Amino acid sequence: MTATTAPSGNMKRKMKSASRLYAVQALFQMEHSNQSVDAVRTEFLDHRFGATYEGEEMAEGDISLFAKLLEQAVSWQARIDQMTDRALVAKWPIDRIDPTLRALFRAAGAELIETDTPPRVVITEFVDVARAFYPEGREPKFVNAVLDHMAREAKPEAF
Repeated sequence: MTATTAPSGNMKRKMKSASRLYAVQALFQMEHSNQSVDAVRTEFLDHRFGATYEGEEMAEGDISLFAKLLEQAVSWQARIDQMTDRALVAKWPIDRIDPTLRALFRAAGAELIETDTPPRVVITEFVDVARAFYPEGREPKFVNAVLDHMAREAKPEAF
């Protein structure tokens, strides 16, 4: 894509989808390695967006969506974690679930709270992210149920 060519609608959707996946990875990395949001954002923008690893080109992402999801997931983490806790069975507080799922719920929660993306789009996109991490597991169905609950709390008017 040249500097004068604007991305098509399909390309924009793919870039947003890639940004959601990268946001989950970045939030996981922040928790796992105690890195700051600034350090992780810089690493992802410099080394992941469009990079080539072992002959595989990583997708370009929507930089502003990626940055917004990271910033808002950190800013609203307590609220998002509380929403997630209410969506989970009482025996499974958010700190007991898989860290990848925790990162996914935080990124999705940030998008639900801080953007005007329709909740059903957010749910569908993050269920797809769950499928990328857990292609054979039951996690995508679990993610769908939790995000549906979170979306109804965050944006009840959309339902």
